[in-house]
Amino acid sequence: MKILVTGGAGFIGSAVIRHVLAATDHTVVNVDKLTYAADLRSLEQADATGRYAFEQADICDAAAMQAILQRHQPDAIMHLAAESHVDRSIDGPGDFIRTNILGTYTLLDAALGYWRGLAGTKAEAFRFHHISTDEVFGALGDTGQFVEDTPYDPSSPYSASKASSDHLVRAWQRTYGLPTVVSNCSNNYGPYQFPEKLIPLTILNCRAEKPLPVYGTGSNVRDWLFVEDHAAALALVLTRGGVGQSYNIGGNSERTNLAVVETICALMDRLRPRAGGASHRDLITFVTDRPGHDFRYAIDAGKIRDALGFTPSVDFEAGLERTVAWYLGNEAWWRPLVDRQYGGERLGLAGARKTAVR
Repeated sequence: MKILVTGGAGFIGSAVIRHVLAATDHTVVNVDKLTYAADLRSLEQADATGRYAFEQADICDAAAMQAILQRHQPDAIMHLAAESHVDRSIDGPGDFIRTNILGTYTLLDAALGYWRGLAGTKAEAFRFHHISTDEVFGALGDTGQFVEDTPYDPSSPYSASKASSDHLVRAWQRTYGLPTVVSNCSNNYGPYQFPEKLIPLTILNCRAEKPLPVYGTGSNVRDWLFVEDHAAALALVLTRGGVGQSYNIGGNSERTNLAVVETICALMDRLRPRAGGASHRDLITFVTDRPGHDFRYAIDAGKIRDALGFTPSVDFEAGLERTVAWYLGNEAWWRPLVDRQYGGERLGLAGARKTAVR
C-alpha cells in the first residue's frame, strides 16, 4: 500500500510515518508545507527505508495537490495537515480558516477527481482518512464523555475550523461517494512535539528554571494520549475502519492541567534536580486564563476498542517519563526551535499585551 500523509513533518504526522515505516511494508509520501511547527529532522531515518518520499507543498494549492496525486498514485490519504494551536488561533484565526477549512476542501476536491479516475479494486480499496480532534465537541462538565455522535459545539477558532473540516469530509462521502473515514483524538504528547504545547513547554522551562505558566487555577481537565499509541490507532482506522464511520481515540488518562505540570515537576526533581534541593514545583505560576477555555474533555473510546481492537499500550505516567527523558536527552532537536522560532512567549490573549515566559 502507498499512503499519502499530509502534514507528515508535524508532531502527529511524523509519528504516523515512523510507525507505518517501522511496522509495515507500506510506502509513504509525505506532503508538508513546512510551516513553523514542521520539522523534517523528526524523520531522519525515513529515507533509509527506501519506502519514503517527500513533497513540499501547500494543501491549499489545488494544482500541486492534483499533480502530487497523479505522480504518486496513492492507495490512501491520511490528512493531518492543519494549524493546531488554540492560542495561535485566538491571535490569528485567518491561517486556521485557510488551512483547516479551505485546505481540506482543496484536498478533498483533488482526491475526488483522483479517485474517480481509479478503476476496479484500486477504487474500491481507496480511503481518505481525516484526522481531527475532540475539541470539536466543545466542553464537558464534571461528568460524561464524548462519543462519536456527540453534537458539535466548538469554542475556539481552532476547534471551529476543525469542526468545519470534519463536516466537509462527511459531506464529500455522502454527496459524492468519496470513501472517507474520520477520527477524533484527545490531547497528544510525546517526543518531537513543538515546544509551544503544555508538556514540552513545562519540561523546557523546568530545565531552564523559568516560570511554569498554568492557566487560571489549573483545574481544566484533558485526556492524554501518547503519540505513538495514536499513530498505531490511526493505522488501524485507515486499514480497517468502515467507510463513512468516525472513531474517537483516547488515552484513558484524564488529568487536570495542574496535575500534569506537578507530575512533570516531580519527574524533573528526580531526573534533573535543582541546585540546593529546591523543587521544580516552586516555579509554578498561575496566569490569566485563555479566552473561551473549555473546562473538560474526556473520550469514550469504546467503539474503536470493540470494532478495531485498539486500546492504549502506554499509561500516562510511563509515557510522561519517556517524554521528559527524551527532551532532556535531545537538546540538539529542540534548542534551534527555542532559539529561533518560539522562546516561550504567552500566546492567545486576544490582542492583550503579551509577555514572554522568562
